[in-house]
Amino acid sequence: MLARHHDPIVAIATAPGRGAVGIVRLSGKSLAPVLAALCGRTLQPRHATYLPFLDIRGQVIDQGLAIFFPAPHSYTGEDVLELQAHGGPVVLQLLLARCLEAAAEHDAVTGQPRLAGLRPAEPGEFTERAFLNDKIDLAQAEAIADLIDASTETAARSAARSLSGEFSREVHVLLDQLVHLRMLVEATLDFPEEDIDFLQKADAQGQLTRLQQTLATVLQRTQQGAILREGIKVVIAGQPNAGKSSLLNALAGAELAIVTPVAGTTRDKVSELIQIDGVPLHVVDTAGLRDSLLPEVDEVEKIGIERAWTEIQSADAVLFLHDLTRQHTPADLRIAMNYLAADAEIEAAITDRLPANTPVIDVWNKSDMAGADVLAAVSTGVLISAKTGAGLQQLRQQLLQVVGWQAAPEGVFMARERHVRALRRVETQLVRAAAQLQAPAPALDLLAEDLRQAQNALGDITGQFTTDDLLGEIFSKFCIGK
Repeated sequence: MLARHHDPIVAIATAPGRGAVGIVRLSGKSLAPVLAALCGRTLQPRHATYLPFLDIRGQVIDQGLAIFFPAPHSYTGEDVLELQAHGGPVVLQLLLARCLEAAAEHDAVTGQPRLAGLRPAEPGEFTERAFLNDKIDLAQAEAIADLIDASTETAARSAARSLSGEFSREVHVLLDQLVHLRMLVEATLDFPEEDIDFLQKADAQGQLTRLQQTLATVLQRTQQGAILREGIKVVIAGQPNAGKSSLLNALAGAELAIVTPVAGTTRDKVSELIQIDGVPLHVVDTAGLRDSLLPEVDEVEKIGIERAWTEIQSADAVLFLHDLTRQHTPADLRIAMNYLAADAEIEAAITDRLPANTPVIDVWNKSDMAGADVLAAVSTGVLISAKTGAGLQQLRQQLLQVVGWQAAPEGVFMARERHVRALRRVETQLVRAAAQLQAPAPALDLLAEDLRQAQNALGDITGQFTTDDLLGEIFSKFCIGK
């Protein structure tokens, strides 16, 4: 533990602004001296007591509830005092200042400060104390922030599952299997003349195979949890006037982007957070893609086109929008051929700039205006009408499918991208371990090291082998007072 982890801390634990109730929270090794100064009486543990909060002159700051949680039965594992007052920002600041003031006052008997070192808490420091005092593991601590930040009902329920320990239990099942296999392998290092027979009799290969199967299941569920937390960035791309802004409006169910017949209306990206089956999607409408050297393209549109490509390159999925009314148009074959040629150029550019695993969905818009022969000629992608809504549900489901979303029947727990990376490291180490075990003359020291590295990667998830730098990065993203 760092030195700062021993300091008593205090913070306003409710969101900034006005509200019906506001909370000031203190945590420390022993709050009894400052508790008496703040409340003027002893408090029954875990019972709400209605009383006046007084300033140093004995004047009432506010009337409210005080609740004392003695260690270790508290959120942080230390003594915790919560002062619940009316939720005005001035009142809460006065209470916060009074806490710091009361802590610095000298006790009449000892002559020492009542609570030496009390300081304002840093972001996430209460939850960090809970983690350091073994009240929760790191995955559960992250789930607290995810529950607060949840943008959909599904995300909130999944974060609650992680907070209750569902994800952690799956990780611990893996750890138990891995530790058992690791102990078996390392025990053979003391008896090298019997190592192969010993491992065969103990079914080391079977244990490793079962471990890999369990890992595959946990990894699949973790990937779903990461999708649910991070969301999916979907970029709508295509030529001007293909209906990109209309599609954004249709998906969002609101008139977010300006729609006109004028080419180049959208000059900059327009983003909206929507949800499909509880999965958050960050949908981005971009400027129409066309040759920036055309005389009708001004400087503002050129910048918009450049930004469109930037958004495309960072997408989790791209909706490549085509205008069906421009397909096989006999009335003006020149326009139709130019459109098709430009579409082919855009498709080639998207393929060239995107990572190989980023899905691109061909979306054929304006199906309500196209002839039967044109509709029949479409063999891939999704037919839609952004105007009437036809095909939108199919598009939504295909989006979830191509990004790998598969909601588990038992529900999804919340996870983060770092958890996925850690499990990938475990997967890599187990593949190496399997190769060693299957070799004609296994190098047991290397096999043991592969298993040790796999265990360390699992420990990163729950915080067993986590560096202070990683803890600082995680908890700094929490709100103050949590």
